[in-house]
Amino acid sequence: MNNQTALMYAIGLIVLITIALMAVILGPVEINYLNKLSANDQLVEDYILWQVRLPRILFAIALGASLGLAGALTQGLFRNPLADPGLLGVNSGAAAAAAGAIVFSGSLAWAIPEDLRVWVLPVAAFCGALGICFLLDRLARWLTPGSVMGLLLTGIAINALVAAFIGLSTYLANDEQLRNLSFWTMGSLAGANWMVLSLMMFVLTVAFLCSQRLTLQINALSLGEAVASQVGINLKQLRQRIIVMVAILSACAVAWCGMIGFISLIAPHIARAIAGPDHRQVLPLSMLLGGLLLLLADTLARTVAIPAEIPVGIFTALLGAPFFLSLLAKQRRVLM
Repeated sequence: MNNQTALMYAIGLIVLITIALMAVILGPVEINYLNKLSANDQLVEDYILWQVRLPRILFAIALGASLGLAGALTQGLFRNPLADPGLLGVNSGAAAAAAGAIVFSGSLAWAIPEDLRVWVLPVAAFCGALGICFLLDRLARWLTPGSVMGLLLTGIAINALVAAFIGLSTYLANDEQLRNLSFWTMGSLAGANWMVLSLMMFVLTVAFLCSQRLTLQINALSLGEAVASQVGINLKQLRQRIIVMVAILSACAVAWCGMIGFISLIAPHIARAIAGPDHRQVLPLSMLLGGLLLLLADTLARTVAIPAEIPVGIFTALLGAPFFLSLLAKQRRVLM
């Protein structure tokens, strides 16, 4: 790790901690233990701090780190800074399953215990994402075996197919279902709690440890498939491992929070600009930047329109769309 990268890690951690402290204090109920409070007010603040804000803040960091890691792995696989897990159809698969759960599960609600109904949407989204991942891998192996570009084109085709199902679900939804579907597709971290945070942290830790074992192979792949094959890398196995990690990370994120875009695109690109092409540095730095960006977006979503809460996907889009356009402009200058 060079001095510039170490400095950026330090600056990123300081900024992350600063935003986290601000997120603890800010909100419809301000947390300030310096003021003298009655016993009832103290209990309310303690509950808000430990059961609402801290889980949500830590979950935003873990979720952003997951999206950043998924984006870095996707860009490493496709050797393209414009690549995003959404191109594989994982996010769309989760959205389609969630749309089906919102619109078509009403008739089955009586058969589901009331305590378990809160799990229907995230479980459906998770299953939809993994199902699309399995379908993508099978189709890509059958249609274009061994081709990364074929994998990308298959993902685009699946995206179009899944979008048709989402459109059908939207058309058949009633007013309440349509509203729920709209809010879910815009993303929210309001459902964060300690249990969900624990699950997300477990998935993120396992994925990060697995990805660290692949960094040298991804570095070789960045030189081209031919070079990677010549140095003894099993491209088929590498591709499958990366797809599974990206699918699980994206599925967990989409299942609990809905559609949150651009974090997986922005964080790896900034990390690569700072640390260079070495994925041993790009992957952890992408996680740090992803957590920072999503925490910033979620803090703005909670505090800009108090007491209302704006969907966090709106703020990630506001951050990401100009960045994406700047990337396209840079690619155009390179090609000209």
